[in-house]
Amino acid sequence: MITFFSAIILLIIAYFTYGKFVEKQFRPTDDRSTPAYANNDGIDYVPMHKQKNALIQLLNIAGTGPIFGPIMGALFGPVAFIWIVVGAIFAGAVHDYLTGMISIRNRGAHIPELAGRFLGKFSRHVVNFFALLLLVLVGTVFITTPASLLSIVTNGTVAVWIFAALIILYYFLSTILPIDKIIGRVYPFFGAILLFGTIGVGIALLFSGAKIPELTIENLHPDNLPIFPILFFTITCGALSGFHATQSPIISRTVKKESEGRYIFYGMMIAEAIIAMIWAAAAMSLFHGEALNELIAAGTPSAVVNEVSITLLGAIAGTIAVLGVIVLPITSGDTAFRAARSIIADYLNINQKKTRNRLMIALPLFAIAYGLMQIDFNILWRYFSWANQATAVIALWIATMYLFVKGRQYIISLIPALFMTYMVLVYILNAQIGFNIDLNISFIVGIVLTIFFAIWFFWKANKNKKAGLQVDLEVDETEVKTKLS
Repeated sequence: MITFFSAIILLIIAYFTYGKFVEKQFRPTDDRSTPAYANNDGIDYVPMHKQKNALIQLLNIAGTGPIFGPIMGALFGPVAFIWIVVGAIFAGAVHDYLTGMISIRNRGAHIPELAGRFLGKFSRHVVNFFALLLLVLVGTVFITTPASLLSIVTNGTVAVWIFAALIILYYFLSTILPIDKIIGRVYPFFGAILLFGTIGVGIALLFSGAKIPELTIENLHPDNLPIFPILFFTITCGALSGFHATQSPIISRTVKKESEGRYIFYGMMIAEAIIAMIWAAAAMSLFHGEALNELIAAGTPSAVVNEVSITLLGAIAGTIAVLGVIVLPITSGDTAFRAARSIIADYLNINQKKTRNRLMIALPLFAIAYGLMQIDFNILWRYFSWANQATAVIALWIATMYLFVKGRQYIISLIPALFMTYMVLVYILNAQIGFNIDLNISFIVGIVLTIFFAIWFFWKANKNKKAGLQVDLEVDETEVKTKLS
């Protein structure tokens, strides 16, 4: 348990130390109006309270990632703890904070628009494709996973497709209605269920007599899958996830003051990492590698969630814990479709005040998601994992460009950007869903490609700096005062 408690303590300390350092590099100011006021439209741009924004951000970014990912990552053994802690502090939380704050400084822009501004017009089109692919995959995966969990809770008395239909209906309404009408109202209740379940599992685990394994860098995966790069695509949302780059701009449009950013963006990533630690520890403690692997293969990680919850908390409290887990994908799936609708609207310059315009974008998205639901979950998850981390890499390079042009300590995002660029390249070169090249050759080719990309980036960065690239869009204070009055 020393490893477990040490990891939790490190995560909390990091929020007050490294999080403060990252914030200092960005230099937030409350003298500048945020998009919530500057672009207030009553639909997507709506000022909301700090605590509500933080809770929505946590539920948006979490999904099943900090639970399903760590459960599957537990197959590698305690080495997974290292990635959760180091990844969350130095990569994930930095990624989330800078993405959210840069979006605030750019009128709530989504990642494709930011990529176009900082990395070039061609990048905008590429990132737009990646972001939409990721969001539709996320939305689809987060229809099927909560539906399967709900079916387990009811012992199969209610068909999965019925739950899926109800979830799709909720997603559709939360995608087209103003953010404060459904999402802003139901999330506090969802958050209470999530916290009760997660804290309950954590406390029960400590007093259950189960032995949480101590730190080791040995690869314990029963299928002998390599730690590099597979672990970094198995545990994503609990450490680093590009999906967060699509969600932070949603909240950047509702934040009242820039000084709230560290709590909302950096802090909620740390909270998500703690959730990931609890579920990874529970999976390692209650199951040996082969037993865990068999249970995942038999019923996806949903079966593990149900088994862990019932074993530790009993039938009633365990069911509530499962409901808390169900909340996570639902509260990420709804905003996945909402973010996709918003990105398409920004890309095509379609005003979203009219319901007709929102429906025009939302309906095709749900039609595509329905088609993807017919594909095997495991295949979808593999493609989601790669697209997810590729998006994270893009967001980290955007953040690095921003800090470089500003003359700040850009190393805070450069190091994770370089590392994850290398991992993303090695994964797609080696994976069967990619080029299926030998792993050792993939390592070498990955290094070469990463170096070439880094050279191009710094050429572009120096060019942007000399040209005086405007990285913070000016706010029309006259317009803001008119709207406020």
